[in-house]
Amino acid sequence: QVQLVESGGGLVQAGGSMRLSCVASTRILSIYTMGWYRQAPGNQRELVATITSGRTTNYADSVKGRFTISRDNAKNTVYLQMNSLKPEDTAVYYCNAHWGPSGDAWGQGTQVTVSS
Repeated sequence: QVQLVESGGGLVQAGGSMRLSCVASTRILSIYTMGWYRQAPGNQRELVATITSGRTTNYADSVKGRFTISRDNAKNTVYLQMNSLKPEDTAVYYCNAHWGPSGDAWGQGTQVTVSS
C-alpha cells in the first residue's frame, strides 16, 4: 500500500511562487508515474502535471510555462514548482502515484490559495 503525504501549500499573492512536495512511503517510487492534480470548489479534479519513471513530463495547458514537475527517486519525493501564480490556481492539490494497469494512490491534499 503506497502512502503519499503532500506539503508546501498555503497562501501566496498573485505572481508569487510556491513549491509543493509529495513524499511516498514506498522505496519503489522510481517505477511509478507520479502526478499532481487539483480540485477547486465546485469543479472536478483535474490534471496539473505528470512525470513518468523515465522523467517524461506532461502539463495541463493552463500551467505550461509556469509549473514544473520533478522527482527525486532517492528521496521518494515528487515536487511541483509553481511560478507566476494566478488566483485561478487556487485549489486543493493532490499527489498521485500510478503503476501497472490499475494501481493508483492519492495523498490527502494540500490547499493552495492565491490572492489577487
